[in-house]
Amino acid sequence: MASVSIQNVTKAFGSNVVLKDFSETFREGEFVTLLGPSGCGKTTMLRIIAGFEKPTSGEVYIGKELVSGGKTFIPPEKRNIGMVFQSYAVWPHMNVFNNVAYPLKIKHASGAEIKENVNRVLEIVHLSQYASRLPSQLSGGQQQRVALARALVARPGLLLLDEPLSNLDAKLRESMRFEIKEIQSSLGITVVYVTHDQTEAMAMSDRIILINQGCIQQVASPAEIYNQPANQFVADFLGKVDFAKGESQNGRIVLTGAGQSIPYDGEKRGKVEIAVRPERITLSKESGELRGVLETQYYLGDVNDCRVRVGEVSFRVIAPPETYQAMKPGDTVYLTFREKMVFDDDGSLDEKLRIKT
Repeated sequence: MASVSIQNVTKAFGSNVVLKDFSETFREGEFVTLLGPSGCGKTTMLRIIAGFEKPTSGEVYIGKELVSGGKTFIPPEKRNIGMVFQSYAVWPHMNVFNNVAYPLKIKHASGAEIKENVNRVLEIVHLSQYASRLPSQLSGGQQQRVALARALVARPGLLLLDEPLSNLDAKLRESMRFEIKEIQSSLGITVVYVTHDQTEAMAMSDRIILINQGCIQQVASPAEIYNQPANQFVADFLGKVDFAKGESQNGRIVLTGAGQSIPYDGEKRGKVEIAVRPERITLSKESGELRGVLETQYYLGDVNDCRVRVGEVSFRVIAPPETYQAMKPGDTVYLTFREKMVFDDDGSLDEKLRIKT
């Protein structure tokens, strides 16, 4: 296991600054996900940790060793890391055993050591019975597990994964999430995982680092980042959410364009923006905080996925499936917000995507 300490790292390609004063520490045995939209800088940060890129300024430590910074630069092969890329990158002419053994062979390990370590890691990733098969005889998920085994075979202190599941179909992605997390937990290895998929991040991480345009927006556990987002961008990126502007006064928030208000016992005053997740709204035909009109509803078996218009504002509601038979589009319905998030609204353009610096 190894910790990672990133201190004031900035990375620029010419005039394009892709990371801005990035500082964070990943603890030993922790599963940390770098999450964000395409182009936010998360893969660049991973490549700096791996040693494939040098920071423009700042320092990176793996354990207590300075690996990048100032005049110091330790090459990737000397950092005791394993890495799995988006593409499987397995050798098509080698069988599974030899693919996994490759890192040990280039280190001139003995035959006995290679056999012992390859068999150990193939058992961990549930591929022992496929040791003699070629990659072309494996499924996509099995090939990705070969790549994972190859990254683990030399017992690295740190495992880096760059969107390793993006080439798999939805069902395989879901199963591989749990397999990777199970392997990480059983080995106690430190993992830094890059993805733009918030479901992957929520399912696998001890902590999520959400990045936008090179800046860290929030660092928190999945539950905290989902329930207590630092700003509108975080709320919008993680999960489903609708926003509505309003004004906080006298224990109520009056919704702009709705002519109605909801109770509020928080501290914010004046112009605000509320964010509410669709699964945290109660839909009723009898009573509620807001009166609206049911615009659409879609029966999905386990839920009724609705849109309700309240004045000029539209809210998505994930309601129990039995509500589908109880109402129809055009009906007057009532909404109650069981939970809501309230942010200051300073009137700037596209406030919900504001960068926190």
